[in-house]
Amino acid sequence: MSASGKGDRLDWWRQARFGMFIHWGVYAIPGRGEWIMYQEHIPVEEYAALADQFNPQAFDPSAWVAAAQNAGMKYMVLTARHHDGYCLFDSKVSDFTSVKKAAKRDFVAEFVEACRAADMRVGLYYSLIDWRFPGVLPRSLNRDAATCRPMVEQAHAQVRELLTQYGTIDILWYDMLDPHDPVLWRSRELNAMARELQPDILINNRAGLPEDFGTPENQVVAEDRAWEACYTMNRSWAYCPTDRNYKPARELIRLLASCASGGGNLLLNISPDAEGHIPLEQDLTLKEIGRWLRAHGKAIYGAVKPPFEAPGLGMASRVGDRIYLLLQRWPGTTLPFAWCGSTVTAARLLATGQDLRIEQRGDRVWLHGLPADAPDLNLNVVELEFDGEPRASEPPYQ
Repeated sequence: MSASGKGDRLDWWRQARFGMFIHWGVYAIPGRGEWIMYQEHIPVEEYAALADQFNPQAFDPSAWVAAAQNAGMKYMVLTARHHDGYCLFDSKVSDFTSVKKAAKRDFVAEFVEACRAADMRVGLYYSLIDWRFPGVLPRSLNRDAATCRPMVEQAHAQVRELLTQYGTIDILWYDMLDPHDPVLWRSRELNAMARELQPDILINNRAGLPEDFGTPENQVVAEDRAWEACYTMNRSWAYCPTDRNYKPARELIRLLASCASGGGNLLLNISPDAEGHIPLEQDLTLKEIGRWLRAHGKAIYGAVKPPFEAPGLGMASRVGDRIYLLLQRWPGTTLPFAWCGSTVTAARLLATGQDLRIEQRGDRVWLHGLPADAPDLNLNVVELEFDGEPRASEPPYQ
């Protein structure tokens, strides 16, 4: 832990509110998702042949970083190793790596360098399980502590490699504690080592210990501490060209607003193809989210839960002494809300910069002068300023 303490370590992360998740590996070649080795019962030797084909000539992490920055994202988390055991980095305790197989490149090193060059915060995802070890698959009849021990030893060694070979790493994003036994995995020892190597690192909760932040997956579940919802754009984490179930930008913006209004982050996944290209649908969506954030980002970055909201119209966030009403339903020319215990002194529509006329009686407020139709087709935001600190009113009745 840094001398300034845990709260200071999390300050940048709470300010960021929006990050990019990247699922990428040899599974991008068949393009049927990152679980195919397990789901299709592919033998280790057969699956290993993918690493002899994985040689992405178009891999350019600076293009990923540029896409993230254009989308308004403030940090990036790359799958350094997924459940299949293939390492995108140089590991001395495995031969199944991008450095030792066809690519002959350390993709993690290149990714970290590109992030640093653009002043982007860096996170590394690491799956604790490795399906290449005998007897460790879910439902294996003889899976016990002795069977899992070599896999656990490898995990400790590879986390050490990731946190010593690439300079400062901001986030360690574990996954797949299977079996779900922190004692078997020696999770306390593992995280103590991580913090000794990287004193300011942020660690998620998926090694079976609470650590710095929670990680609800494909759902928004606000916690009473730091939390981050991770989401796919379609239904697949890894490259899957037949999965056309893409969420529109409007829905993803709503999810981002929902996370920010609950005091949490959104980690939005992209799934590059085997050459490293971001699929067109994902690229266009990132651009649209970035366009929205350039006009409305002051309602997202650094946001916390507000003292009151307009629940009939949408959500709200608080940044400093300002409240932002995130309107999922357009109210027409007048926006009414209540439960406001402070005097509203200014109100403006962020999409247009238009100032609104304020009418207030007690804790009830009406904002007049909005356009008849919503100016932004995704999500509109009204910024409120107050005479003093914003606060909620007391219930008018019991």
